Amino acid sequence: MRLAIASDHAAFALKQLLIPWLVAQAHDVTDLGTHGPESVDYPDYGAAIGAAIASGSVDRGIALCGSGIGISIAANRNPACRCALVSEPFSAELARRHNDANAIALGARLIGEEMARACITAFLSADFEGGRHQHRVDKLGAPVLERSNA
Repeated sequence: MRLAIASDHAAFALKQLLIPWLVAQAHDVTDLGTHGPESVDYPDYGAAIGAAIASGSVDRGIALCGSGIGISIAANRNPACRCALVSEPFSAELARRHNDANAIALGARLIGEEMARACITAFLSADFEGGRHQHRVDKLGAPVLERSNA
């Protein structure tokens, strides 16, 4: 699978641990930065994940920051990106199965390497179920004025 991974400075160390693990599983990993522990702005890296998803250059994204919150908000500013903030494997799996998430965000200050791996494994292993979930996912990409209340 073609993956993009990006982090801010707070999650740089976690990103550096995850990349070789992902490559060892035969994933094609694009590192969108940051490339060092110096302070950077997480919105730039969330935007990079969103842009990579939107361009079709990657299949899925992994966004990392201290809490996962800020980078997930930034990634979701791109309408093509459906980034779910997760902290355990079941929510990572449901993000794919029910929400067709194409990216996940993880908080490096909140979870360790093993839990991050478990979340990523669940996310990458699950497939979107479609069916009753499809019309809801369709609404996620529709402008608010086009949505019905029904």
